[in-house]
Amino acid sequence: MAKPKKNDDRRARVEAMRREAQRVERRRTLVVVGVCALVAVAIIATTAYYLVTQDDPAATAASGDGGSLGDAAQTAGCDNVVLRAAEGSNDHLSQGTAIDYTEAPPAFGQHWPAPADFARKFYTVADRPPVEQLVHNLEHGYTILWYDSTIADDPDALAQVEAIAQPFEGQQDLAAKFIAVPWTSEDGEPFPAGKHVALTHWSADGESAVSGQGQGAWLYCAEPGADVVSAFMAEFPFSDALEPQGA
Repeated sequence: MAKPKKNDDRRARVEAMRREAQRVERRRTLVVVGVCALVAVAIIATTAYYLVTQDDPAATAASGDGGSLGDAAQTAGCDNVVLRAAEGSNDHLSQGTAIDYTEAPPAFGQHWPAPADFARKFYTVADRPPVEQLVHNLEHGYTILWYDSTIADDPDALAQVEAIAQPFEGQQDLAAKFIAVPWTSEDGEPFPAGKHVALTHWSADGESAVSGQGQGAWLYCAEPGADVVSAFMAEFPFSDALEPQGA
């Protein structure tokens, strides 16, 4: 009669061991899940902090909070912004027609029917669209950074211009209406003495604007600067253009 009791004791010990093993496994699983959750929270927090603390030129332009243009411009050796009454709105000449722009570079004027691709934000001398096409981009609210041969021939300075354009790459928001392009001796007169970068924008309104034509804005600088671009685009956002919705 003792044998059944021994079997019962054995089964009881086995069952107790099984339950203990399950408890340990559950505890191990909870620890792993907890650690993974903490890692995930840390990653999310780090990413959020990075996004919050990094300047996004497109977001800055959209918000209108680009800091002081005067302070940024002084650091980059810029002159004061020049504003002039514009002309040439919706004045399209046939693709391929050469247009003589009196300003170097232009901020408005007659232009070709099709603007340059919205997706491209940085061009070199080898692949830049014609000026007549880029002026159409200005009519749609773009800010264009033009750089001269001094910048083009300096690898470090050119890399800086490309770095300014890079945050706009891949942006789908219309606030990313920015292009960096070269200005060459074949395009027209050089920039003012000592200036190697020019920012231009075509606004619909402003102190020098003409009804239905708007105004052109120029900012000439000695060197490229991301802060200058952000501040300039905040002061002259894409939304103040004659045709802001067109890409």
